[in-house]
Amino acid sequence: MNPALRVKGLRKMFGGLVAVDDVSFDVQEGEFVGLIGPNGCGKSTTFNCISGLLEKTAGTVEVFGKDVTDMRPDQIQKFGLTRTFQHTRLWREMTVIENDLVPPRNQFGKSFLDRMRALLLPWWNPNEEERLERAYSTLDQLEVPHMAHNLTSELSGGQSKLVDIGRSMMGVPKLLLLDEPVAGVAGPLAMKIFNNLRKMVDETGISVLIIEHNMDFILRQGVDRIVVMNEGEVLMQGTPDQVKGNRAVIEAYLGAAGEEREEEE
Repeated sequence: MNPALRVKGLRKMFGGLVAVDDVSFDVQEGEFVGLIGPNGCGKSTTFNCISGLLEKTAGTVEVFGKDVTDMRPDQIQKFGLTRTFQHTRLWREMTVIENDLVPPRNQFGKSFLDRMRALLLPWWNPNEEERLERAYSTLDQLEVPHMAHNLTSELSGGQSKLVDIGRSMMGVPKLLLLDEPVAGVAGPLAMKIFNNLRKMVDETGISVLIIEHNMDFILRQGVDRIVVMNEGEVLMQGTPDQVKGNRAVIEAYLGAAGEEREEEE
């Protein structure tokens, strides 16, 4: 069986700077994997290469056995991959439910024929009710149905993160890449987001790869496996317990923390 995601020998250079160097890892179907590492280690660049936002210098990316290395983001998305960004990009003057209703494919009204039917037969609106039910179901799954008719401009940062995850689910992805979905989110809500993700993986079989900077936090959140990056390379891969006891990982984080303190001074 092909993994949901296979990254092999990924390399990304910006001029003479090597941002990602020979990164390789897999995410299996139905697996919840954390991608962690100190700030500036190449996590988001890796995401951008996987999802097609950045052209790769070398290496390959496969999604459910399909080589998507040279594809555009919209082409990759057709194979079941959806991603979010560290900074949410919601439509601020639309409600939560309206944001959720935008991503589904084959929307009513896209084609000339649909528009003519809408004019001549106003009651004709195929699949619209199904999409609306799915949007409300997604909000229920994330435990935020009470926010359905709030403008997203009224939401807190943590609530916006939840809505962004819900919106990404409306495309019915099989592989979800989340870039620091709890960055800047208060502890209880951050834990709620992770608990909902764990539940979603267990109930739907979706594969999730999630970037997180805080090692202590992600080690407590029930991911199946962790990929640790440092200075653009994969430092190790393993279970949370294996990562917790790895001296090289601890030294990488402590070293980064020391450098940050020196910069502040």
